[in-house]
Amino acid sequence: MIRLGEEQDIAAIVGIYDRILTKEEQNGSFTGWKRGIYPTEEDARSMLADGELYVMEEAGAVVAAARINHIPVPEYAQAHWTFLEEDPDKVLIIHTLVVDPACAGKGYGSAFIRFYEDMARAQGCTCLRMDTNVTNRPARRLYAHLGFRETDVVSCLFNGLEGVQLVCLEKSL
Repeated sequence: MIRLGEEQDIAAIVGIYDRILTKEEQNGSFTGWKRGIYPTEEDARSMLADGELYVMEEAGAVVAAARINHIPVPEYAQAHWTFLEEDPDKVLIIHTLVVDPACAGKGYGSAFIRFYEDMARAQGCTCLRMDTNVTNRPARRLYAHLGFRETDVVSCLFNGLEGVQLVCLEKSL
């Protein structure tokens, strides 16, 4: 079940961030995220305060979370998008999708993206957008499998992280 996030979900989401960062510190980083810089509890709280935090529950536990809105990150202005939608309300964007590493391989990431696509269709959106780090090969494979097209790579300082190669992805609905 995917629903809007609530205050009591913050600890679970921060736990997911911690488990992802710990796994990457031990095994090499895909996301390029850094502990204490991004993502943090403050990021999750900002998503909640803005009413844009969505969580996936399984058996009463939060197993995935993301921000969903119509607000592009500033770096998107540098990207060469294929679908040039004039109305920002027709473009739905997913940010900071996380799945608990303890639940990897159960299809939660794919299910969250399907939820996001269904939400976009229900809102009359014509385009989906997202981003990931060029080093995040697992996410890039998943998104390609789900029909997203990589449109550009933007070199930038992203969420306080230096030297990011931001892969911009989109999908037409």
